[in-house]
Amino acid sequence: MKSVLIQKLMSTSGVKFGTSGARGLADAITDEVAYSYTRAFLIHLIESGRMSKNRQLAIAGDLRPSSPRIMLAISRAAVDLKFKVINGGMIPSPAIALFGMAEYIPSIMVTGSHIPDDRNGIKFNRPEGEIDKTDETGIKAAQIDIDEKLFDGNGAFVQSYDHLEVSSLPIELYLKRWPDFFGDKCLDGLRLGVYQHSTVGRDHLVQIFESMGAHVQALGRSDKFIPVDTEAIRPEDVVLAKDWCADGEFDALISADGDCDRPLLSDENGSWIRGDVLGILGARYLDADGVATPVSCNTALEKCGIFEAIQRTKIGSPYVIEAMGKLANNGAQKIVGYEANGGFLQHSKLYNEGRILTTLPTRDPVIVCVAVLLAGLKAQVKLSELLKSIPARFTASDRIKNFPSELSHSKLESLHFGELSEDISAFNVAFKALGLEAKGLDDTDGLRYTLSDDRVVHLRGSGNAPELRCYTESDSEVDAVELMRSCLSLMETWKNQM
Repeated sequence: MKSVLIQKLMSTSGVKFGTSGARGLADAITDEVAYSYTRAFLIHLIESGRMSKNRQLAIAGDLRPSSPRIMLAISRAAVDLKFKVINGGMIPSPAIALFGMAEYIPSIMVTGSHIPDDRNGIKFNRPEGEIDKTDETGIKAAQIDIDEKLFDGNGAFVQSYDHLEVSSLPIELYLKRWPDFFGDKCLDGLRLGVYQHSTVGRDHLVQIFESMGAHVQALGRSDKFIPVDTEAIRPEDVVLAKDWCADGEFDALISADGDCDRPLLSDENGSWIRGDVLGILGARYLDADGVATPVSCNTALEKCGIFEAIQRTKIGSPYVIEAMGKLANNGAQKIVGYEANGGFLQHSKLYNEGRILTTLPTRDPVIVCVAVLLAGLKAQVKLSELLKSIPARFTASDRIKNFPSELSHSKLESLHFGELSEDISAFNVAFKALGLEAKGLDDTDGLRYTLSDDRVVHLRGSGNAPELRCYTESDSEVDAVELMRSCLSLMETWKNQM
């Protein structure tokens, strides 16, 4: 036996914690690394009293080539701890999380979400939902014993193991969730296209929307993994959507990222709707009185004056989940959350003519798409018209790839001195070439500057990839995009200066 300290493993392997789990290069997530992380997670749950006596673990994965191998290593670690493993197969992240919560057992999703398939990740869920920062700290501090004879010098299993039989129970629960609550004819008459690419839920999305009465056509299926980021939509996906909708055949297009927890929804013209705008429209249709969302999301949320309580957070679903709990403690009854990527979280039970939608406090793409489509049907307008029902405030975002995390941290630190006047002055100097002048700063997560003309520039290093992100906001969609592009051009020069 040998002793493994997870904190040290993070350094030696490069597989580190991001949002709700560990991520790194797929080759770096060896069998031994996946086995060790899983063992640490399960032992942490047992020792912290956050595990029921029902020793079961549900697992699933996305369509990356490395996912089946990592799932096998995870299942082996669980079996060695006397857990029964329920293999959901290749299904959406929210589907395996929902099943785990329904059965009150932990679950693990193998996914790298929207990032390229040379990377992957292990997303951990407690029986109640996603792990929080306390759990993350506990897992990092764990010291575990493993049988070193299981692995060769490269961290691969010495002996191969058979894959577990796939159970249909997790996906069946998720598929029936939507028509059972919203109704099997609620989307009658709608013509929808599902952009399938390589999202793990590509066939499930078709099934779900057909089960509610829509006429659905599958589009753009890919045998190769495509890293679709719902916050930074690829130019080719913008063109594809416009082309598909050019003849007026569709009322909307629907898609999602790699693990199908973040939505893409377009209007009838093939214009993809920003995730934070979807969040506002979805929360309004669901009659929420409390909304939690990161500081980076569209301020039309406040400007619309619809919601009684709003809680702004750091970026990341664990923070949104924590904020939803605070809203509940403060008396809100119908609480939801959403992120700029469109992922929608449901803290409270919802009711519809005697039917109950159980809580799902993890990112999900279906609920918000259905809610927005139903809002359009209720108002008897196309989605492009529905967008005009909230204040015209537009956001744009993109990122500079291959921007080392330590460099982005250093640059942002150079702009932030801790004194508002100095921070604003530093920004004004750095962005002088663009003629930008700041009047305010919010440092909840990264640096979010309000400009003198009420536009917004928000700079933030990615939490799970070597990227420096830029978010902008303006009263004009064209201006928000142009502002973002100008800032990115300037930021690109920083890599060569440091």
